[in-house]
Amino acid sequence: MAGRTDTKTRILDAAEKLFAERGFSETSLRLITSKAEVNLASVNYHFGSKKELIRAVLARYLDVFMPTAASEIKRLHLAPEHASLNEIFSALIKPLLELNKVRNGGTIIFLQLLGRGYIESQGHLRWFITTHYGQHLTTFVQAVSASAPHIPPAEMFWRLHFTLGTIVFTMASADALNEIAASDYGEHNNTEAIIRKVIPYMAAGVAVPVISNE
Repeated sequence: MAGRTDTKTRILDAAEKLFAERGFSETSLRLITSKAEVNLASVNYHFGSKKELIRAVLARYLDVFMPTAASEIKRLHLAPEHASLNEIFSALIKPLLELNKVRNGGTIIFLQLLGRGYIESQGHLRWFITTHYGQHLTTFVQAVSASAPHIPPAEMFWRLHFTLGTIVFTMASADALNEIAASDYGEHNNTEAIIRKVIPYMAAGVAVPVISNE
């Protein structure tokens, strides 16, 4: 049993690194097995298919992040008034940072993987996330909508995806941005500091009134 568990973990570790760096489509199972130093039969035994492996890689993070994030947001609802968007987004900081306990640099890796899923139109991932974590997603969307009731549902759909794109791009470029900030402005930021910088921007973007084209 210990040997099988170790093999499975090696496959997940190798796949996650390659998926984050190269993308899902450009990463072959052969490349993963080579990096993990296992044979193809091991991947088929533990996961069955490449799609199932992709889902398993993300599930390691989603299983930690989603319940914790939903719990933090529900805690905000215990207050007598609706939480602000800044408070709602800030409630995600701790759950995101907890992902570093899954893997070293887990916060950034998770966001890179999530971004890959959207960029490469991995439709099966949308199904997987909404099927397995839909209740947690609903908690977040309802909280955001309650804090910005002036934004119609269709517009909120777009704004939340713009928000996801913002945080994914920012964290995927964190190393380069940190180098520029240190060189040009003498700033030295860790992962939490970068997330805290982007939250007011995202909150303001979600809440800005809709401008009519008529």
